[in-house]
Amino acid sequence: MRQSFRIPSVIFAGAALVILASCGPKPAEFVPIFNGENLDGWKVAGDARFLVRDGCLVGTQDTGKGGDIWTETDHGDFEFRATYRVKWPANSGFWFRWDPETKKGYQFDILKHPKPVAFSGSIYCPGKLFLWTNLVESVENRDDWNEARIWAKACHIIVWLNGKRLAECHDMTFDKGKIGLQVHGGEGFKGMEIVAKDLRVRPVGPNEQPPAD
Repeated sequence: MRQSFRIPSVIFAGAALVILASCGPKPAEFVPIFNGENLDGWKVAGDARFLVRDGCLVGTQDTGKGGDIWTETDHGDFEFRATYRVKWPANSGFWFRWDPETKKGYQFDILKHPKPVAFSGSIYCPGKLFLWTNLVESVENRDDWNEARIWAKACHIIVWLNGKRLAECHDMTFDKGKIGLQVHGGEGFKGMEIVAKDLRVRPVGPNEQPPAD
């Protein structure tokens, strides 16, 4: 006798959802925002020195006076990644959604702050101080390369350091602006140096969900 088998409709429904998900829009590709050769596409202000060395963007100060460098292009909803290392003692960070006119925006901090205690990976916001503070200093390789990662969509901000998801917060003080690098002023930071490479960014789409990792 020939037998027939019915496959439950729920299996077909589940398979359809998988197919639809796989056919959905893919995240945009990362594009470099620093060419490793010169400072084309960037603007500088202040008394710190910014230069290109061995394909890296370098910021330093030896006068006690700081400065900033930033992209000519604005970024609103985006994911940013960069690799960096620091000559300590130092106070630096990656600006994002930053306005060079008002000198305000968010910052992925690179520092060792005594009061309140905050280490690299903290999220700084002028007027509010820290939106979130990293209290675990060992997450950063203080004598080697580190990877910074920022994901921002509307009021939702997530940061990682060396692959470790550090913070997730919601704040809508700034919705778009420049991506930049700071060299902080101060006598205690004379001789500091921030070296960054592989700076890249991609737009975050309107239907894109926060990363799970």
